[in-house]
Amino acid sequence: MQPISPDRAGRVPDEPAKEDQSRGTVDSTDELEMIRVAIIEDDPATIDLLRSAIEPAENIEIAAVARNVMTGVKLIAAGGYDVLLCDLGLPDGSGIALIRESAIRYPAADVIVITIFADQAKVLDSIKAGARGYLLKDEQFADCVEGIREIRRGGSPISPIIARQLLLQIHPASRAIIAPLKEGLSPRELEILNLLARGFSNIEIGELISISKLTVGTHVKNIYRKLEVNSRSEAVFEASSRGIMNAH
Repeated sequence: MQPISPDRAGRVPDEPAKEDQSRGTVDSTDELEMIRVAIIEDDPATIDLLRSAIEPAENIEIAAVARNVMTGVKLIAAGGYDVLLCDLGLPDGSGIALIRESAIRYPAADVIVITIFADQAKVLDSIKAGARGYLLKDEQFADCVEGIREIRRGGSPISPIIARQLLLQIHPASRAIIAPLKEGLSPRELEILNLLARGFSNIEIGELISISKLTVGTHVKNIYRKLEVNSRSEAVFEASSRGIMNAH
């Protein structure tokens, strides 16, 4: 099978690519073999960040990009990829159905979920559907290149906070060892956290609740400190796991 030309990345291929079964897996001893990546993601900024991280990589190319479930179905039908980076929260449905379809059609291809949604149900559902890696959007996207290589070597790149929650699902009794928060979130902090979970920026949150973006930033820092996390997705995930809020 001929790789999809890079100048076609960014749109779904017009014709399905014929799958070359001989390239179904990557030999971990051959680091120079090209890894073809497909992306299903609706946020243009995230796509740009992924491009800037992936395109300079020596042996990784972006084969195709889709921006919703409808075009994602066509992308998967066309094939021609070794790794699928898939968002869960797409404008016309859930990416979990696409993950399941990819796993059924191309079991040798790996799926990495890249999303801001970090609640336990979505983590488990995506892994049951066939995802083998799970990264949060607000992590350094430069790390996704190593995640792509790792997953082709047989690994499972998963954010540490998500790995912890998966272990808690396997061993529920270990929840008892999670210490309660030293300091609870205030009503204002909970309000801001819920807005963060819905994807609003600090500026947008300030406008919605009539406070300055600097004040929002102070509240966000306090939320991170109290939850002992370092990012928006971790904060949402931790709060959801503790039952403090429902992830959106």
